[in-house]
Amino acid sequence: MAVRFLWAVRRRMQPLLASSGASDGRGWLHPFSTATQRTAGEDCSSEDPPDELGPSLAERALKLKAVKLEKEVQDLTVRYQRAIADGENIRRRTQRCVEDAKIFGIQSFCKDLVEVADILEKTTECISEETEPGDQKLTLEKIFRGLSLLETKLKSVFAKHGLEKMTPIGDKYDPHEHELICHVPAGVGVQPGTVALVRQDGYKLHGRTIRLAQVEVAVESQRRL
Repeated sequence: MAVRFLWAVRRRMQPLLASSGASDGRGWLHPFSTATQRTAGEDCSSEDPPDELGPSLAERALKLKAVKLEKEVQDLTVRYQRAIADGENIRRRTQRCVEDAKIFGIQSFCKDLVEVADILEKTTECISEETEPGDQKLTLEKIFRGLSLLETKLKSVFAKHGLEKMTPIGDKYDPHEHELICHVPAGVGVQPGTVALVRQDGYKLHGRTIRLAQVEVAVESQRRL
């Protein structure tokens, strides 16, 4: 019974084995046959790329990238060096301009003061040459005219260069502009806390106080110091 069953199974499986490939003389398929090995080899060759191409392309890409980066580094280095040189040149020019400004900043003011000195010198020469001995009145008149001309010219020079004399009489005492010398009793028309007398004039240059005015400030009688 068993022999007949195996014979029947073999007869039914024989057409399937014949259509699927190689078999031995009894119709069984060898798992390591040439056809099976060929199919496995074709599958491996079609799916896995050769190992030799991958590293070659990667190395080529890395070399190109390295060359590009090296060129960029060289360009940035050159630009950096040029920027340092330009900055140093600007610093030197600025320093030279500052030094020139310190030296020649008052050149125009000094030029105008020279004219004042000329007036003073001419007045002195005129007095010493034309005045007769013992004629004091004429001498004083010449001195007065010379000093008046000198004062007018000096005021013109001061105004031209923004130098202004302060006249604080009657103004409220300001410690930023006035130097307090003493207190005096407030008189008629003089308010306590205001400047009653100027001992020495103060000056401003373009609105900035460069010398405080020495003043006496009015106070009430009981607060006199």
